[in-house]
Amino acid sequence: MACIARFNWRKSILSSPTLCRCIYSQTGIWEKKFTKKARIEVEDFWKKELKVQNDKYKLSAKDAKEKFYVLAMFPYPSGRLHMGHVRVYTISDTIAHYQRMNKKQVLHPMGWDAFGLPAENAAIERQLPPDEWTYSNIENMRKQLQNLNLCFDWDSEVFTCRQDYYKWTQDLFVRLFHAGLVHQKLDWVNWDPVDQTVLANEQVDEQGCSWRSGAKVERRLLKQWFVNITPYSKSLRDGLDDLPNWNEGIRSMQANWLTDCTGCAFKFKLKVNDGYLEDSLSVYTENPELIYGAAFIVLKPTHLLLHNKDVLDKLSVGVQEQLSNMDKHTVLPLDIMAKHPFTKETIPVFVANDDRFTEHYEALLGIPCGSEVDETFAKNYNLSYRKVLERREEDEDLIVHSDQFSGKPRSQAKEAVTDFARQENIGGHMSSPRQFDWLISRQRYWGTPIPIIHCPKCKAVPVPHDQLPVKLPKLSSLSGKGLSPLSKISEWINVDCPKCGDKAKRETDTMDTFVDSAWYFLRFCDPNNASEPFNSDTANQMMPVDLYVGGKEHAIMHLLYARFVTHFLHSVGMLKQKEPFQRLLVQGLVMGQTFRVDSTGQYISRDQVDISGQQVTQIGSGLPVTAKWDKMSKSKHNGVDPEDTVETYGIDTTRLFMLSGIPPDHNMLWNTEAISGIVKWKNRLWTLVTELIETRQTQDIVMKKNDFKHEEKIKKERNIAVEEVTRMYSQEYMFSVAISRLQKLSNVLRKVPNSVIQNSAEFEQALCDLCIILAPMAPHFSSELWKGISSLPKHLCQHYQWDEDVLSQSWPVVMETIIEEPKADDLVTLLVQINNVKTGRITVPYHAATDLDKAFHSVLDSDIGQVHIHGKHVERTILGKKGYLINIITKDKLVQ
Repeated sequence: MACIARFNWRKSILSSPTLCRCIYSQTGIWEKKFTKKARIEVEDFWKKELKVQNDKYKLSAKDAKEKFYVLAMFPYPSGRLHMGHVRVYTISDTIAHYQRMNKKQVLHPMGWDAFGLPAENAAIERQLPPDEWTYSNIENMRKQLQNLNLCFDWDSEVFTCRQDYYKWTQDLFVRLFHAGLVHQKLDWVNWDPVDQTVLANEQVDEQGCSWRSGAKVERRLLKQWFVNITPYSKSLRDGLDDLPNWNEGIRSMQANWLTDCTGCAFKFKLKVNDGYLEDSLSVYTENPELIYGAAFIVLKPTHLLLHNKDVLDKLSVGVQEQLSNMDKHTVLPLDIMAKHPFTKETIPVFVANDDRFTEHYEALLGIPCGSEVDETFAKNYNLSYRKVLERREEDEDLIVHSDQFSGKPRSQAKEAVTDFARQENIGGHMSSPRQFDWLISRQRYWGTPIPIIHCPKCKAVPVPHDQLPVKLPKLSSLSGKGLSPLSKISEWINVDCPKCGDKAKRETDTMDTFVDSAWYFLRFCDPNNASEPFNSDTANQMMPVDLYVGGKEHAIMHLLYARFVTHFLHSVGMLKQKEPFQRLLVQGLVMGQTFRVDSTGQYISRDQVDISGQQVTQIGSGLPVTAKWDKMSKSKHNGVDPEDTVETYGIDTTRLFMLSGIPPDHNMLWNTEAISGIVKWKNRLWTLVTELIETRQTQDIVMKKNDFKHEEKIKKERNIAVEEVTRMYSQEYMFSVAISRLQKLSNVLRKVPNSVIQNSAEFEQALCDLCIILAPMAPHFSSELWKGISSLPKHLCQHYQWDEDVLSQSWPVVMETIIEEPKADDLVTLLVQINNVKTGRITVPYHAATDLDKAFHSVLDSDIGQVHIHGKHVERTILGKKGYLINIITKDKLVQ
């Protein structure tokens, strides 16, 4: 901390605005008015000081203090911050400051979700390498974040596009592959017939055309990589019960996606002609305990199997013709038989439309003894089947004719069957029919290369661990046309098979960025580890994330994938905790007002609009305009540049405005007129400190009897503020309520007379605690206020660390007795009254100020005693119950 000058309080006065050249922290002179110049100098000074403090803040595995991990979702480096970024990072920063002030070890990291299609498209448009574009954007955004002086742990910064990160993303993929949770299969993609390339959903416009070529997009089958999350479905669903601190709406969204995991899928090998297909058919059933009664399978006409050319070519010409002419009433037997995974017998496969198909399960398992619909179907097509269920009126139904599962009650058989299926790798993982595999492959360049080598003999072989990372090669140019750009780099794609040594080829797809963000919170715990993705002990010390702050748009998929990864890592012994996020704080959007011309649909800026009449119109044309609030966007002319806002109002005013008015999970309507309320409040707080400094320099003012009523009110409001604001910081995160409560406390302090300001320890403590409680939300402003208060030559409160900054103070607590009792030898100021007239003050040890005899003799020995008591008769001595006060009643001695 820079050396801060002190000045002679007996000779100096508060500076006048005309004479002020700088703030107290630089000159030792308190500026009376909080001008714009003062605001700029306060933030310039404290940005440097707080940065030094933040850089010194280090986590230590040896530190026994309780940890707190607060994480704001890391951004995609678009190049510029928007107000949504400012809002989310202000929230996380406020909580990080609060937890630090409560003496916890706080991890508050920052990183970059740096891979992805937007960067690749931008690079193509500007004819730049994607890495050059990305790192340039990161540099710009890091500077913007640092200008906001957020207390991020920059030593933990991660970049998903760097080799030291994506090596471990590839390591995660390989672990999942070895666990049997990764596979490649055909799936539908959006195909641009002109550019001959795959399009992401966001690259297809509302008319179903390509965003680049304008061609009508086609649906095409392409081999894609998937992660099978179904084996963890029940664990993920049950895990929601262990998250009572999650927002109920978010929990419901997750639960609705997972639904109740009451059934499971089984794998059936498919026989066509005399041979079996390479891939198994997964078929879901709600009644796995009845699996021995399965008699047939029905596929929906849109099932991928029926659009696989390799399969279709093996069917008879007649069946192929009928498939192309299916209607909703047709039931078509296929030239395909399914091998029952338990009995090893074959059962027929049909194609039909059925109301029981779901969006993601287009195969039904027919069990006639368990369903009247299936029983009717079996009779219509003369299918034989086993009756495996023995109905019992009073007891639970029994399973029969089911090998080793026969004789078991239905519920026990369900558990035994699914357990056996999992052991035999033929299914059995409890899930719901709504769930589907996680598609992770992208036919793009700017992403994590999938670490697979395709060998004609060994098929798909994962890259050995010691050969990771599979580095993303440099490209001379990108066109956005054709399949994966990596397929054109022969020296990269052609390799030897790590298993057999024969010639092979690398996988040319890259991973979806959802994979990168599914584990980044773990890397933050151990960002510089070069030998593993994270040390388990280190991660277990910091995990789970205590508070995760981010947008509603990630409430399902990102959270689900992140939870899946930690459930998986827990199951393989790498993590103690299953759940990654103890609590979520979902913040709403920052909305700007848009103006759209009704007749043309054109968005225009605010300065092109006339709002003076009853109808909003476009200036010049007079055309009607619809005004509404919408997500900030450049194209809609309703965006706000954070840098402009900070330059105009300052960092802390912007922070307080972002936190005020509404709960964090509500959308915020950007209205600069409301900022004036925050500015006025800050001015009033500055004035309170000014009045304290001024009043403590003036002649002594005697407290009147009614003044103690003010103290009682101050005490009450201070206690309420401490209790309520602490709860908002630690539990409810309703920062708008916290600000309102502090405003109420400041209003109470503004109404007290100067006698209370000068003499009341209650006032001093309430103002000090207000500064401390405000500090997490407005650290620069609060730091300067604290310097002003701490500069007083004498304090009535002894429990603060006056030589430390405000962010180093202990967090206030609710006290029955507001003032903490000093130690016996602590010096305090004793107010002396002679005959009920305030005469002066003396400094005495606390034990003397609270003992009548000691207090009296201390006065007697002082200059006051020599002048006002010597030679007089003392009739009575009274020691005040409030504050440190002694009243000595004297009269002249009678002359003998």
